[in-house]
Amino acid sequence: DFTKTNLKLYRLGGNRLTAYNWETNASNAGIDYGPHSSDSYLSGSTVPGFAMSQVVDNARSRNAATLLTIPIVDYVAADKNGVVTEVASDTSSRWLRNTATKSSTLLSTPNTQDRAVYQDEFVRFITQKYASDTAPGKAIFFSLDNEPGLWSSTHPLVHPKNVTFAEMASRTAQFATMIKQQAPSALVFGAVAYGYNEYTTLQGAPDAQGRDYLNFFLDSAKQAAAVAGRRVVDVLDLHWYPEARGGGVRITDGNSANPSAEEIEARVQAPRSLWDPTYKEQSWIANDVLGAPIALIPTLAQKIAAHYPGTKLSFSEYYYGGAKHISGGIAQADVLGIFGREGVFAATFWPMGNDAASFIYGGFDMFLNYDGQGRSVGDLSLSAQTTDASRTSVYAMAQSSNPSELTIVAINKTSQPLSITAQVTQGGPYISARAYQLTGASAVPQAATTPTVQNGRLTTTLPPLSVTTFVLSK
Repeated sequence: DFTKTNLKLYRLGGNRLTAYNWETNASNAGIDYGPHSSDSYLSGSTVPGFAMSQVVDNARSRNAATLLTIPIVDYVAADKNGVVTEVASDTSSRWLRNTATKSSTLLSTPNTQDRAVYQDEFVRFITQKYASDTAPGKAIFFSLDNEPGLWSSTHPLVHPKNVTFAEMASRTAQFATMIKQQAPSALVFGAVAYGYNEYTTLQGAPDAQGRDYLNFFLDSAKQAAAVAGRRVVDVLDLHWYPEARGGGVRITDGNSANPSAEEIEARVQAPRSLWDPTYKEQSWIANDVLGAPIALIPTLAQKIAAHYPGTKLSFSEYYYGGAKHISGGIAQADVLGIFGREGVFAATFWPMGNDAASFIYGGFDMFLNYDGQGRSVGDLSLSAQTTDASRTSVYAMAQSSNPSELTIVAINKTSQPLSITAQVTQGGPYISARAYQLTGASAVPQAATTPTVQNGRLTTTLPPLSVTTFVLSK
């Protein structure tokens, strides 16, 4: 959403990009639309790469980075002529062969008559187009397709059979190595797995043979690096749509303005499954598969340390529901705090349903636009602890450009006001504070009562179900 303030990363991804033809901007979303409609949804332009460069241009105008998706399947859309019924093949007029590398000279303007689309030609096109602007914050990253574990169900005309471990190792190595050859400094995001069953078995891959897929993926990325003589996959990228349930509702499905108390509680507690080894949510993952807390990020960190140290972690899709209720804003704010504290490299929110006037965007604002004037929290994470993670969350940040200011984001997950005392032990002494709050009264942060600061102690009351950003000054 290019209307939001201070966002740092924009992604062009999803099922539309698996069969995207950069030469003409034709795309096919598989079962998501049509079904199997090849059309101009991404762009009506025939200017090569326009759908991609338009996103890059918009992101760069906001001093933000961009994550672009590279199709790694064998075929992409050949036209914008509507519904396709033919299974992809070299002889079908509705599909074009998609390859990592071109055996002849790469062209600045691609040949649209050669019945093939070359991804090395696209990466070169992007790197040349933006070669003159390498300002900080304007990086371009590349993602290896989208949710391959689901290709056979989302794109059965392109990839009818279930994907395999061996296939993913081969495709990842081929396309990631190509990207590094054309854009050596760009970071490559790989796996792009949709959820837990893809993390573990690659959605029941026929050659899984009891192996853990993410462990295998990291091992194979390490092997590809050894062959290439350099790291080719930089970031383990996943999607996370919590399976947590409350009151019979999965939280990602809940979009009522008046959710049940059980749904609210499930949603505001669900972010703990990202990190908390003591919290066990109500979900099939925690109850039936693990029989234990999920603690997702520490688990992933262990996998990375054991199988490919130095790999970064990202979540290029996530969603916790609650767009029309303060619980959605609380979950979003908590997730942002957790991602920052736990060292997640990148994350991009994927909105589902109608998120107009969304409390979820209010959760973003508590970090990125808490005063409505573009002020954001500090860029340096500090240690912050709560005495009760079931009731509150707290995150502290300093400003590298303004050492006299400290920001604290405090969350009340309960339905009652909470009197709190925060002891500030770093920086200081802070002598004044301002406060901004997100509550159920409005999806837009509001200025709040000035809290008391004395001898490094901040004393105030947090409203029920709220997020408060405190700005402390010396």
